[in-house]
Formats: sequence, structure tokens, C-alpha cells
Amino acid sequence: MFWQEETSKDQFQVPDGIVDLVFSIDCRELPVDHGYELSYALRKALPWIADDARIGVHTVHTAGSQNGWERPEHGTQDRIILSRRTKLTVRVPGEHTDRLQQELNGVTLDVGGCPLTVGRGKPKPLSKQTTLFSRFVVARQESDEDAFLHWAARELDNMGIHIRKALCGKTLSVTTPEDSLLTRSLMLADLTLEESLRLQQQGLGTHRHMGCGIFIPHKGIDAVKKLDDD
Repeated sequence: MFWQEETSKDQFQVPDGIVDLVFSIDCRELPVDHGYELSYALRKALPWIADDARIGVHTVHTAGSQNGWERPEHGTQDRIILSRRTKLTVRVPGEHTDRLQQELNGVTLDVGGCPLTVGRGKPKPLSKQTTLFSRFVVARQESDEDAFLHWAARELDNMGIHIRKALCGKTLSVTTPEDSLLTRSLMLADLTLEESLRLQQQGLGTHRHMGCGIFIPHKGIDAVKKLDDD
């Protein structure tokens, strides 16, 4: 007789080949659309990170509203107000964690005219959640929702990831000096644990140094709807 029990999520050890480094920061405000500016500031301070395509820089996100303040719409010239709990997160190969922590600690970045001083970093393993969400996935010319989902399904299939439930949000433009990137938010649910980790490790699409195609855990399908409302 052959009998093999399925490994539960609690027993599963998340590999540390790719981790999130979560840094404390001292920063009052940032431009709403700061993906390029943050990436540029980090690459200026640490040029070597541009050589590793596995490194992704999360955009800094805040709540839609707090203490009477309403988050400005994306694409405006307004700025978001940060709290003391706001963090800077960089998704990075495990072999780079010590170097990144040492070289970034204490550095002050100029992010679109806003000074951001980086504090200590702490590694955080990728999530075991099987519902994942990305705020920005570069859509190229796939502005139509169905075309975008078909493109995403093809790309994910090439990664060995099968779409069971997917929902994309409205189109948003991410500004760069050369052009604006057309992006959509994307939520994927009912992934297997292996698929979830693979997607967090590899991302989807281009411009991960600007926060695009980076997937984070989320509780459910309301993520995309909530982002559209923020």
C-alpha cells in the first residue's frame, strides 16, 4: 500500500530564495504616482540593483482615507500623506538581503522632490495565501478587459499557473519620463500554494522595478473593487 498525506499550509516551509525586505521609513509625503521616481532614487543610490531582474520595488501604499484625509486619485499631481507605520518593501533574492539592508540603512532618497530616509530592514517570507493581487500590471496595448485577461492567462500558463478565478480593475497610467505605461490591477483566486509562491517569486509582465506585476496576498475579490474606489 502507498499512502501519502497532503502537506498542509501550516506545515509547508516557504522557500527563502525570494523574500520581501520591509524597511521602516521617515517620510511625510510622496507623489501619488511615484513608481518611477522611487525606482530611480533607489537605482541612483544602489546602481547594482538594476542588474538583477528578480528585484521588485513595491509602490508605497496608504489607506484610502484616514483622519479626515482622502487619498487623491491616481494620475493627479497631488501627494499621499504617510503615517509612521508606512513601510518601504523591496522584493529581493535571498542572497542580496544582507547587502541591501546594510547599504540602504540610513540613506535619504529624493523621490520626486520628497525626502525619504530609509531605516532598518527586516526580511519577510512570501505569503502562503492563495488569493493574490497586483495593483499595476503593464497591459501593453491590451486596453480591453477581455484581451488583457486572455494575455494574462497565456503568460501565466507559460509559468505553469492555471487561472481559475480572475478579476481585473480599471486602467491606470503609470508615468515615466519617456511615456506613460498602461496598467490594470489584477486579482487571482484559488491558486495552489505552489502557484501562489511561483507568481510571487516571478511576477507578471514588465517594470517590476517600478512596482508593476508584483503580487501581494489579499483576503478576497473585493481588492480590485476597493482599489477602483480609492
